[in-house]
Amino acid sequence: MNKLKNHTQMKLTGKLIVFGLILCSIISCKTKQKKEIEKTKPNLLFIFADQYRQASLGFLKEDPVHTPNLDQLAKEGVFFSEAVSNNPLCSPYRAMIMTGRYSLSTGVVENCNSQRTALGNYLKKDEICFSDVLVDNGYSAGYVGKWHLDGPEPTPQEVKRVWDTWCPPDRRHGFSFWYAYGTHNRHNTPYYWTTNAKEDEKIYIKKWSAEHEADVIINYLKNNEKQRKSEEPFALFWSINPPHTPFKQVPERYRKRYEGMTHKDVLNRPNVQFDDNYELKRGDHGVEKRLDQATDYFASVNGVDDQIGRVISKLKEAGLYENTIIIFSADHGEMLGSQGLMHKNVWFKEAYKIPLIVHYPKKVKPKADDILLSVPDYMPTILGLMGLEAKIPNVVEGENYADLFFNKPVNRPEKQLYFGGKSFASNGDARGFRTKAYTYAVVKHENGNKFHYLYHDAKDPYQMKNIWGENPTLDNKMKTELAALLTSMNDSW
Repeated sequence: MNKLKNHTQMKLTGKLIVFGLILCSIISCKTKQKKEIEKTKPNLLFIFADQYRQASLGFLKEDPVHTPNLDQLAKEGVFFSEAVSNNPLCSPYRAMIMTGRYSLSTGVVENCNSQRTALGNYLKKDEICFSDVLVDNGYSAGYVGKWHLDGPEPTPQEVKRVWDTWCPPDRRHGFSFWYAYGTHNRHNTPYYWTTNAKEDEKIYIKKWSAEHEADVIINYLKNNEKQRKSEEPFALFWSINPPHTPFKQVPERYRKRYEGMTHKDVLNRPNVQFDDNYELKRGDHGVEKRLDQATDYFASVNGVDDQIGRVISKLKEAGLYENTIIIFSADHGEMLGSQGLMHKNVWFKEAYKIPLIVHYPKKVKPKADDILLSVPDYMPTILGLMGLEAKIPNVVEGENYADLFFNKPVNRPEKQLYFGGKSFASNGDARGFRTKAYTYAVVKHENGNKFHYLYHDAKDPYQMKNIWGENPTLDNKMKTELAALLTSMNDSW
């Protein structure tokens, strides 16, 4: 009996051992499969430069710039020729990129600073951001450069507005690598908060910010210091401050290309006015104050391209280039004297149209596309391209146009919204839209007066003539369509 019992136990033990070995093998196989799947997922490098207008892409032959690296990206990737910044300011653009939602929904309708914090003008903790989705789906996420999505808390003693603020870890939306600042314009002597730094632990750098950030990203790609999980794909967002003002803060080596030239030599657009447009001028952004720095703006554009080139070289060297989606865009453009204006936050092409290049040689063939893409479309479209279309949050207001990368039909939008602030600290706000043929905007001053601007872009590409009032039928059509668009977006404007 005992012998039989022992024999039975031995047989059971043997079966358990075999079962255990099979289970281990299955687990090992699944772990291996998971690692293989992780390796096939594309990495993401999302680069956006501040105040970089679309005309400053060299291959377009518009501005006198030298951008060989971006030109090559566009040649090998997809160039979206009609991309716009729907609310052409730093913070609103960033909030739209991160959430896939329009400004009224995010609450970030103007730039973040202490005077707007009480009004909710900052990125909320409970937003489901681009980075949150990526981290939840196996990505190591990093952020380098200008953040500008937090509102500094005002103090009782505060006399003037405060722009910069530390972003605590619980407000970083999944970014486990952090080398950033809120907002400052210290291009030559920038400072940053690193991943584990406390609020009083900024590090100061004596190097042009774009160049230093390229150094940081190259180290991130090397990963010798374990800035990311090596077994996971990475998603890295790089926000470059130049060519934002102050234009003069640019290395001398990039200035040499424009040696001996003045702003009148380089500003070749026929709509440039060398005197202020007093009808539209806001604040201290008149051309008389900064137009002579146009050569420095273009020098900064050249420098930004140079630093992006260094990062691309490292991607190639590390064998990551083919499987990394590289995106280049900008939060808004720069007027540079066109229409007699400087800077941004207007509906004219120089401020409104932005670069957008999506480069993914492993799966996407080169082409140009003239779809009327809006900023909230970026997040769902890129998630779709990354195979994460099922993970797009329900609250996203943009559309997933990933099919167009593979020449599949999509429902192409007919309009792009223009949103001009909510009068937190300005003399008025504006709304409008753009189609393939027209740009229409209405400015509403605080006294209730409205001013209409209508341009037939198809016939007047530099928007040199406001045709409002010439064709009442067309005027009424524009007013009706704007009202319908705003109603569909729950905008009570």
